[in-house]
Amino acid sequence: MNTTTTHRRITGVLLRALVVCALLIAVWQAVVVLFDLPPFMLPGPFRVAASLANNFSYLLGHAAITASEILLGLLLGLVLGVATGLFMAMSPSAERMVFPVVLATQALPVFAIAPLLVLWFGFGLASKVIMATLIIYFPITSAFFDGLRRTDPDLLDLGRIAGASPLQSLLHLRLPSALPSLSSGLRVGASLAPIGAVVGEWVGSSAGLGFVMLHANGRMQTDLMFASLFILAVFVVLLRFGTDRLTRRLVFWMPEHQPQSINAT
Repeated sequence: MNTTTTHRRITGVLLRALVVCALLIAVWQAVVVLFDLPPFMLPGPFRVAASLANNFSYLLGHAAITASEILLGLLLGLVLGVATGLFMAMSPSAERMVFPVVLATQALPVFAIAPLLVLWFGFGLASKVIMATLIIYFPITSAFFDGLRRTDPDLLDLGRIAGASPLQSLLHLRLPSALPSLSSGLRVGASLAPIGAVVGEWVGSSAGLGFVMLHANGRMQTDLMFASLFILAVFVVLLRFGTDRLTRRLVFWMPEHQPQSINAT
């Protein structure tokens, strides 16, 4: 894909996103006007925009804290997920030993254990990062391990014929083949990462967008709560966009779309 085509594709995506956002804002304003809803129940988009402008520096400071929690959780979840997937792929006994523990991390609802994590690790950064890591860890580990064990058998046979050891086959054959699966897990993790951080801030914190939303809701400042949600949504979109760019570079040999079949005439 050349540069001109890429720019046209990005421009088309941005235009479609702007049109969809404009339609949603129009529907939102129409609902507020038609049903004559009070601001504490559902503020209009212009009221939310005014709250965002008036409290921008305040919200930006808390957004930076939430962003650091999400990014650290995503990085830690990626490192732990890759390490776990590699360890389980080394031998069937390693898989039997570790995979039940991986499943147990998925069975634990973060919403239920969030108070315990805050109790154990405090109201600071650590508890939020751990909650984000727990949410991210399973999809990355599961996707990466699935990619490792679905390596083309012919490729593995070729490695054995060439005299590659099991460790060499893992690092030089199975690992590159599993990168597309790892990319899919990373995209899912990037979308889920904010949940852990914000839930942790709801349970107990003194800063962050979750803290702002919780206190704004208690004071019935719904416009400020919506402004916080807007910043969080923008951050999630940027995080997903950045993850897509990173994974496309990571698996640059994989096509972004399946080629369309051409019927013979």
